[in-house]
Amino acid sequence: MDNKEIEALIKLLDDPDNEVSTHVENKLLSYGYDIIEYLENAWEQSFDAFLQERIENLVHKIQFQNVKRELELWYLGGSFDLLQGIIILNKYQYPDLDEQKIINQIEAIKRDIWMQLLYEMSAVEKVKLINQVLYINHGFSGNTSNHQDPQNSYLSQVLESKKGNQILLAVIYSVIAQKLDIPIYGVNLPQHFILAYVDESQRSNYEGGILFYINAFNKGFLFGRNDVDSFLKQLNLKPDKHFYEPCSNVEIVKRVIRNLISSYEKLSAIEKANELQELLSIFNTTEDL
Repeated sequence: MDNKEIEALIKLLDDPDNEVSTHVENKLLSYGYDIIEYLENAWEQSFDAFLQERIENLVHKIQFQNVKRELELWYLGGSFDLLQGIIILNKYQYPDLDEQKIINQIEAIKRDIWMQLLYEMSAVEKVKLINQVLYINHGFSGNTSNHQDPQNSYLSQVLESKKGNQILLAVIYSVIAQKLDIPIYGVNLPQHFILAYVDESQRSNYEGGILFYINAFNKGFLFGRNDVDSFLKQLNLKPDKHFYEPCSNVEIVKRVIRNLISSYEKLSAIEKANELQELLSIFNTTEDL
């Protein structure tokens, strides 16, 4: 990149001619993420509030484009790694996120469980061990006092505060379990998000091989299919198959995005809600409807 050209373009950002400023902005946008360092330096050296605002908006646009591109690549690549999808979404609000720090935090919890895990343990014993480490030793819990806070949907914040909503606690729980080869997966239940412990050898039977369900929001409480039946009856919903069985990683990420849209709408942060709607539209293909 030509430093002098970039500096000249940045100075033109506050040009009163909209056509000029728009052309300059598009040119700077075309440089992508590499331009951010130049923009931040220009912001620090400027005393012009208008130019600073223009720079802030441009930096946000570049960061948003980057998140959108990463999420598209994750989706088109098969969306196999749920943790990676959630980390990419985290960057929407925290673009300078330290990915390795999050991975290390997850690995530390996994290691604490692994050190006590025995091969001969039953499914229930394994879940009790996860519950002990996650909720007692590490102190995770559902955020019941401020459930609508968007921070409950950002993994970095949940790992720091140890408080989250149903789906983020379930994501942490299932990601760690699967890293330990424990078959626990997310279930996209309406108005709630739960986990299922699956007997892989019985997945072809009529109940999908599910041994029991887990409520990650309620300290890993175990319950059965009848309880799901009762919950759906309370909501006046028919017991459709997809309310009982594990959902895809894409469905999980979509639900996190919808939670964020709802949270920001309640805070009247309409621009953020609209941007997240744009991220959600990445998944709106005919094969996923």
